[in-house]
Amino acid sequence: MKSKLILAVIFCFCFCFTGYCQSSTFESLKFQSKKLGKEVSYSIYLPSDYKTSERNYPVLYLLHGYTDDETMWLQSGEVKAIADQAIATRNATQMIIVMPNAWDTFYINQHDGKFPYEDMFFEELIPYIEKTYRARPQKDYRAIAGLSMGGYGSLLYSLHHPEYFSACAPLSAAIFDDNVMKQRQEYSHKELFSRLYGPGLDYWHKNSVLEILSGLNKDNLPQVRYYIDCGDDDYLLEGNYLTHKIMQEKGIRHEFRVRDGGHSWTYWRTALPEVLKFVSQSFTRS
Repeated sequence: MKSKLILAVIFCFCFCFTGYCQSSTFESLKFQSKKLGKEVSYSIYLPSDYKTSERNYPVLYLLHGYTDDETMWLQSGEVKAIADQAIATRNATQMIIVMPNAWDTFYINQHDGKFPYEDMFFEELIPYIEKTYRARPQKDYRAIAGLSMGGYGSLLYSLHHPEYFSACAPLSAAIFDDNVMKQRQEYSHKELFSRLYGPGLDYWHKNSVLEILSGLNKDNLPQVRYYIDCGDDDYLLEGNYLTHKIMQEKGIRHEFRVRDGGHSWTYWRTALPEVLKFVSQSFTRS
């Protein structure tokens, strides 16, 4: 094992030394959203041969967590270094990684229609990325992942729009049952969740991962590959475990990982190489 690790490091160093690993990242770029009536910021990772080739690339949409923004996967998640190494060691294919800002929206359309973030994502952001960059515009070459609030968003989008993504990889996803949502609506996150989901549970149920999964049957299962990962010390583990159990009962193929760790960037950085490997298996149709 040690010798393989040394060889991988040497391999990566040699490739980088010859210029192979000169990927590019751009932070806090902007485009104008008509649906939101404001600019949306995003950061982006472009693979090493993007400038020199004419090929089109698969795309991973990588979503941030609550209180974070479009910069955090680059700054705290070390996306560039991790993706460069995964690609150089052939554990991942070359891909574009898009990291949009979502503020505190939980990636949903606000219940009163005032801030339709989900509509913006699918009707403006994805078309903008595919027009602006050499991104492959088919389901087979799109994937979505995210952490915490972004893990919830990635799962929700794969269930609302399964025709868009070949793979989904939520990390430490913020998945709540009705009891937790009631508590947050009434006490801990009263202003936020009242603004997003409105009173009661009707609109919440339209955006509840557990509720949507429970309503599926063998005729409408999402044709998406799933990789779910949450730490054994994470306060969100129960919701992730419930998701795993419902997927098992419904016959939805997925991988479920519980590793040592909590709700932290240390955990998510160690998860990212496996996410890149997992989505690459969809992109390359292995």
